[in-house]
Amino acid sequence: MNELRGGGILELLHASIRYAVGRRSLRHGRQIHACFVKHGLVQSCSLWNALLDLYCKCGLLGDAQELFEGMSHRDHVTWSTMLAAHAQSDHPRRALSLLPAMLLADGVEPDGFIFSALVKACARMAALRRGRQLHGRFAASLFAGDDVVKSALVDMYSKCGAVEDARKVFETIGMRNPACWTAMVGGYAADGRHEDAVGLFRRIPRRSLLSWTALISGFVQSGADAGAVELFVEMRKEGVAVDDSFALAAGRRRRQHGGAGRSAYVGNALVDMYAKCSSIASARSAFESLSVRDVFSWTTMIVGEAQHGGAAAALVLFESMVTAGVEPNEVTFVGVIHACSHGGLVEQGRRFFRSMVEDHGIRPSLQHYTCLLDLLSRAGLLAEAESIITTMPLAPDEATWCSLSIRVADHLLGLKPEDSSTYVLLSNTYAAAGRWDSVAGVRKTMARMEARKERGCSRVELGGESCAFTAGGLEHHPQREAILGLLEALVVEMKRRGYVPDTNTLPRNLQDPE
Repeated sequence: MNELRGGGILELLHASIRYAVGRRSLRHGRQIHACFVKHGLVQSCSLWNALLDLYCKCGLLGDAQELFEGMSHRDHVTWSTMLAAHAQSDHPRRALSLLPAMLLADGVEPDGFIFSALVKACARMAALRRGRQLHGRFAASLFAGDDVVKSALVDMYSKCGAVEDARKVFETIGMRNPACWTAMVGGYAADGRHEDAVGLFRRIPRRSLLSWTALISGFVQSGADAGAVELFVEMRKEGVAVDDSFALAAGRRRRQHGGAGRSAYVGNALVDMYAKCSSIASARSAFESLSVRDVFSWTTMIVGEAQHGGAAAALVLFESMVTAGVEPNEVTFVGVIHACSHGGLVEQGRRFFRSMVEDHGIRPSLQHYTCLLDLLSRAGLLAEAESIITTMPLAPDEATWCSLSIRVADHLLGLKPEDSSTYVLLSNTYAAAGRWDSVAGVRKTMARMEARKERGCSRVELGGESCAFTAGGLEHHPQREAILGLLEALVVEMKRRGYVPDTNTLPRNLQDPE
């Protein structure tokens, strides 16, 4: 038996664990675990590390942690496996909390794998200060030339908004992998440095769906929606498409590299990109193709549906999310209350607001209150809205006051807002109330500040070509006459069916037949 234990049985168990890991066979892994205990193989660190890896890759972090804490000897492989699993989980802070035990209790100094896992945890948490500390320790270590760790640092600095630091690290990487290119492009785009982002993007040796997603999502995050749409159209023209094969490819990457973190990130970013580019059907398709849906997946889809008039769909998604055992976060509740607001679902909105506090322990932010006020104001419950805005524990901002319409229009004007759209809203609000002197005052203020409302723009994709229409931009359109003819025919048909235009918000000098 000793001979078997020293040779054959160990080889057999190693092969069995490799089989279980490759197929994510938890049942097979538990049988192997029982065999460890039965044969007293407590001294074989490599076997326990392999079993730990299996539990982590099956998403059983509780079992993995229990196994980890019971190991009599833990080496670099043990620690890198455990830290990487926590870094990719919903609680990346736990990876950093284990660091003192690794250094002091086990005397294990970080290697390249451990540095990479810890930096990824900082990126997930946007923990810039801890990330800088790890960077300093890495630079002074024997692994300072590790390009994989440098790529993780580029990603961390980019996600924390420190793009100059990210670029400095990026320039030191000898062999740049797709991950570091993508992280740097996404960091520039999200920071509003669009020319730098596009310039670097054009230099990528092989552009992929991931790099396109990072660029477009970055444009959206920085508020450059028009640029994001242009890039989205360009991506589709280049033949970069996403269908069910993307989900299969993501699944293969997950099986090969372990954990769902990377493919989930790509999938979530893809759903977000489609939703924010107003391709909600494609967003739904990408969401349905995700094999693993975390809180970010559900929240992105809920917010997307809410912003595109799909109130009912957003609420159904929320119920499915809770049923699936995924705990909603602050942003999730912003999405569902926003959906209730646009769907006129007052009681449901109140219920979600209460549930957020009482059932989920989430402290309402100013954004939550603004959504609730918008819900009440749209329903005409201005007294209740006014009561909330005067009793809530947070100081209201411009968006909050806007939600109360005419009741707070005077107060909002006193804040001297900088957004031209706010003045347009005020003008329309005063006009609806018949306060024409106030309308004139707002228009004079806009003229003094040279405030102008951005022209409305819509985009239609027809026959593979994208056509943009801007307010007041029809005069030079090549199909101007055909478009005007169609509009005139539509107006005639609308009037025939009894449509009467609402001119109450127009200044008195514009209320003519036109």
